[in-house]
Amino acid sequence: MQTREETIKSMIGQSNDPVTDSPTKRIYEAVKRIPKGRVATYGQVAEMAGNKRMCRAVGNALHNNPDPDNIPCFRVVNAQGKLAANFAFGEGVQEKRLTAEGIEVINGKVDLDKYGI
Repeated sequence: MQTREETIKSMIGQSNDPVTDSPTKRIYEAVKRIPKGRVATYGQVAEMAGNKRMCRAVGNALHNNPDPDNIPCFRVVNAQGKLAANFAFGEGVQEKRLTAEGIEVINGKVDLDKYGI
C-alpha cells in the first residue's frame, strides 16, 4: 500500500503526463536527460526541447517545476555558467546539489568546458 506522500507524487506524475504535446513538457523531458555530474544552459535545454529561442520559457518552467526530485532543474545554469541568483528551492541549494554531484562551483559559477553537456 502506498503512503500518502507516494500517492501524491504518483498523482503529480500523472498530471504531468502529456494529453497533448506542450513546450513545458518538452522542457521537463529535456532537463531529465541532463546526466548526473553535468550541467546544461537554458539555451541548450531550449534547443533540446525543440526551440532554441525559448530560453525564457525554460526559466519559467523550471521556476514552476512540479517534481524537483525527478526533474533536476538545479543542473541548469546560464550561458556563462552562473547559477540562478534566486534558485527556486532556497539560497545556496543549487550550489549544494551541484557540488554533491561532484561539480565544482567557484564564485557562483560552473566551468562549462569541464561540466557542460
